[in-house]
Order: sequence, then structure tokens, then C-alpha cells
Amino acid sequence: MPAHRPILATIVALVALLLAGCGSATPPQVAEPPLVLAAAGPLPPGAVGVVDVAGRPVEVQVPPGYDATVPVPLLVVLHGFGSDPARADALLGLREEALARGVLYALPEGTEGPDGRRFWNASDACCGVDRAGVDDSAYLAQVIRTLAATYAVDPDGVAVAGYSNGGFMAYRTACDHADLVAVAVSVAGAMPAQDGACRPSRPVSVVQVHGTDDPVIRAGGGLRDGHVYPGAAESAAAWARLDGCATTPATALARRDLDSAVRGAETTVTTWRGCADDTSVALWSIAGADHAPALAPAFATAVLDVVTSTR
Repeated sequence: MPAHRPILATIVALVALLLAGCGSATPPQVAEPPLVLAAAGPLPPGAVGVVDVAGRPVEVQVPPGYDATVPVPLLVVLHGFGSDPARADALLGLREEALARGVLYALPEGTEGPDGRRFWNASDACCGVDRAGVDDSAYLAQVIRTLAATYAVDPDGVAVAGYSNGGFMAYRTACDHADLVAVAVSVAGAMPAQDGACRPSRPVSVVQVHGTDDPVIRAGGGLRDGHVYPGAAESAAAWARLDGCATTPATALARRDLDSAVRGAETTVTTWRGCADDTSVALWSIAGADHAPALAPAFATAVLDVVTSTR
């Protein structure tokens, strides 16, 4: 075991450097958690380790105050196309807030494609071309079930959050496995273009986050690889229909400051009320932001408010 500790320590150091370069405020200093290369069983409170699920590594961090007799929420974070878990961790900046609120935190890894870039087989629009042999929907369901069998996970507190290709995949996972997923957060992702492609077995709380100036996955929708994807408002409205919410959304009077690179409270929050089973649907539209917003600490606070409110 000691021979592996420098490897993981290097990984942790690289993640810290990435966090420093994302334009967000410097996170508070915390004690380095114990490192475990491969967890054969539950990790102790505060520990971070790598577990194998179906031949793929999943980084897991247990909240410091974890008690195996008390169920906790689970947050699964998905990276973008051609990216990796460390960069998704840095970009979204959810880890510290999740751990502070007692949330189990997991970072799975996509498959390396023919072009050498990692991906999630979420949809034809992003990024299913020439990758039909991979069933990431089933894989992520297995990740959730594996962690729920290892830790005391609240079945009503499981959230999947993803960026770009990972945002598409977060929606795909919620569509296919609503029995396992209570919350889906998509940053710069989108729903399938066809309504019938998503048939969740129960309502799911959803947050669609999108920069108005995103040139990669356009806020108004568009084409990728010859396949149509809906816009941000259309994606949120699709979930509002699936969750049985009121057909007319309400735009909050107060705005939020979620992007540290854009001055002022740049984010408009649009919500749908009256959703079934006390779920919620919201669109956070970040004015002036591109495909990779410089997400401020307030973003993590707002996301974890949604994740923990489902309990």
C-alpha cells in the first residue's frame, strides 16, 4: 500500500492546481484525507479512495462525519467529452460543499474512444457516434448500486451532475434509472431531441445550467454530428412536462451570481411549480457565459441546496 501513496498524492496535487486555475475563489485549507488505492470495503469517514466498478476506476470520498447507521445523500459527478474526473471536479467545484453537508462524493470515468478521448455514450448528439457498443446508462446504474451496497446511501438523495457530455449523460441516467436517481444537474448539456427517448419511472428534480454565449452546446439548441439537440429552456421544459409541473414557468425576481468571471448577479433562475412528488425543475441561465463558466462558490451552494432538499 505505501508504494501507491505518492501516485495518489500527485493526483490530489494536480487537482489542487486545476482548482487554482479555474478563476474561482481559493477553497479553504482542509486536512489531507487518508488515501486508499483500492477499497475492498467501506472507506473510513473522511477518506478518499479508488474503487473498481466493472473494470473502471471510481474515485470516492466519504464525508468526515459519516456514520454507517445514518443514510447520506450521494452525488455522482460526470466529466465532459475528452476530459477526465479531475477536470470535472475542478470545473464544477462541488466537492467541498458536498463533504461539508455530509454527502458521499463519487467521480466515475468514461471510456476511451477510437480517437483516444474519453466519453459517455449519452446520445447521438453527444456523444454516441461510433460508440454504440458502450452502455454507460447501465454502467452508471451499477456504480450507484455498488456504492449503495457499500455505504448507507439515502435512496431519495442520489444525484447525478455532469458537465457538457456529462450533462447529457446525467439526463440519460435519470431518464433510464429514475428509480435510482432523485436529482439530475446538467451543466452545458441537453435532453434528447425526441420526447419519447426519456420515460422516467418517477419524477426527478432537475437543474439545467447554461451559459447564454455557449458556442459548443448552444443555449438555443442546434446540431452536433448531424443530430439535433434541444436548447436549455426546451430541455428544462421537457422535464417539467415529465414531472407534471405547471405548464407556465415563473422567472424569479432575484438573480444569482454564479459566475465569478461575469460581474454582478448574471444568472436568471426560471422555475416550474407544482411538480409531482415535491420535485422541482429549474433553468439557471448564465448571461454572458460560454461553454465552461467560471463557477463561483455560490454555484456549489445552490446545487447542494437542491441535492439535500430531496431528503
